[in-house]
Amino acid sequence: MAGTRSSTRRATGSSPVSSQDNASTSNSSAGTKRKSTAASTPKAKRGKKGGEKQQKTLEETMPEKNENASEDVEMREATEPKVPDEEGTQGEQTDDLKQSAKDGGDKEDGTSAVADVKNEDESKDSNGNEAAKNASSTMDDTGKVEPEAHSGATEGKPTGTEGGAVEESSEREKSTPSSILEKGIIYFFFRGRVGIDEPSDVGDIARSYIVLRPLPHGAKLGDGPIGDAGNNRLLALPKKVLPVSPRDRFMIFVEKANCSIDDIKQTLAASDYATKTAGTRHTPAAAPIGEGVYAITKTGRESHLAYILTIPSELSEVQHDVGLHERGSFVTSVKNPQYAGPANTNLPKGPEFPQEILDEFRSLRWMPLQPKFLDYENTQFLIIGSGVEDISKATDQQAKDEKHEKDTPLEELEKLEHEDELRVEHLKGNDSVFEDLGMSSKEYPKLQTTW
Repeated sequence: MAGTRSSTRRATGSSPVSSQDNASTSNSSAGTKRKSTAASTPKAKRGKKGGEKQQKTLEETMPEKNENASEDVEMREATEPKVPDEEGTQGEQTDDLKQSAKDGGDKEDGTSAVADVKNEDESKDSNGNEAAKNASSTMDDTGKVEPEAHSGATEGKPTGTEGGAVEESSEREKSTPSSILEKGIIYFFFRGRVGIDEPSDVGDIARSYIVLRPLPHGAKLGDGPIGDAGNNRLLALPKKVLPVSPRDRFMIFVEKANCSIDDIKQTLAASDYATKTAGTRHTPAAAPIGEGVYAITKTGRESHLAYILTIPSELSEVQHDVGLHERGSFVTSVKNPQYAGPANTNLPKGPEFPQEILDEFRSLRWMPLQPKFLDYENTQFLIIGSGVEDISKATDQQAKDEKHEKDTPLEELEKLEHEDELRVEHLKGNDSVFEDLGMSSKEYPKLQTTW
């Protein structure tokens, strides 16, 4: 069956590490582990001799020169990254964000896609308060998604999302480590430039996207598509590719927050528009290039976004060129909107953070990523590469979780990926992306692996 890589991994005879879910997963051969040692023993880079290069801390990746030393002492103490000022990577990032601010990256006639911000009234309910789109969960002061207490809740009971794939589990809630601030399903897309329906290389890409679909902290996955809880997020990558090494530092912004699947479908769909000079122009639909599970984690004073891909069944040139691998992670930091960023990297409008969130920044220009920051459109955050196939730093177990005998973040992420693998197999393999997002496979490109 087309879809996951489980059929190619069955011969390995291994299964995800799980002290709580062994009973439920041991009866299925479809969920065998893909690379059981990938996290503990990252691949050595070709051509390198000697031991594996240790990943640098944020302090070591920062430029030694600091022209505003007295002003940024507190920022350095919090080990927050400063956007590099050197030419090269920063220059390219500046140009890309400048282009995004001018024309949204998808249109060439000056029509702005970045500045399309919902009216304040649209983000409020009938009582004038901000709408709580995800009624089945609440959030603590760290931004971690916590399930709301339900009287009489039973093991395996579906949550409020439609579709039945997301199930409540008190056992899973107890075993999930507190260092996982959020977990869920992640999708990767890219869109070709105006008039280019089938990109032939990265240069033909106008913009890449990430869709995050958060799940309750103690949730597990069953069969069926993921229902729409209205808490989805659409992230835009003006750089078009993902960072791979610690030297790669790219900015991402939240294009849509707490939105429905219909909102995402409309944004990713094809469109035609008229220009005075070039006539009617065609913007192609975004093409899916990957689906999997993710976790936003905290390790001390750093935060991370880690993922494990479920589909495509075999990664090819498209995924590798864009920077996608079977598993990966990024160090993440949110930009303080009260400070101007590097030249031409600011969006036309910043996020409308409430005062309590602004107060958390104090005088810091950057803070570790918390899920609650992603619930505001135009939030900008930095992602820094952690090395190919390396998620070890992002999934380090914290002392208090070890003391309380919680699973490690890696164990929880692998359990979630195993469940997603079975779920996808029971749907339509690679086409499960369209099932999950309610898209017609006739209106959007097939999941792309080759140029």
